[in-house]
Amino acid sequence: MCSRPVDPLDVADARLDRMTTTRPLVGVLNGPNLNLLGTRQPEIYGRTTLADIEARCVRVGQELGLVVECAQTNHEGALVDRVQEWRERASAFVVNAAAYTHTSVAIRDALLATDLPFVEVHLSNVHAREDFRHRSYLADVAVAVIAGCGADGYEFALRHLAGRLVPTVTA
Repeated sequence: MCSRPVDPLDVADARLDRMTTTRPLVGVLNGPNLNLLGTRQPEIYGRTTLADIEARCVRVGQELGLVVECAQTNHEGALVDRVQEWRERASAFVVNAAAYTHTSVAIRDALLATDLPFVEVHLSNVHAREDFRHRSYLADVAVAVIAGCGADGYEFALRHLAGRLVPTVTA
């Protein structure tokens, strides 16, 4: 079954709607093994669970005038699918692609196809770890990279994006 071709005007209308809504949507995307946070190598990643991080992201987003939706998967294609699903509704992304940061051209290309800003986040300081973790396929196209701040990095990322997305109220 073939789908109809995408009308460029429909895409433009969707982007205009997304940008004129009062509360921009930020998608928080987490990659492989992050579902094990709190128990997996707590000396590196801490004891905060992914559920804790997601709840904090939603709470901080509300404070900042953002709608935050979170997703986690261990599968590269599912990460690409989620970026594509969110691309017409979201205004920005927070991305912790985990190990795929260092290997995935597919995730990079999916994020680039959205033409939306995103912040790359890592719980640990990847530059103080193994050499293979020093190369990111996302860093050069991200608006910011936050590494080594633990779970606080997600909040920092949301605050940075809110400054770009939420109009400042002037008196």
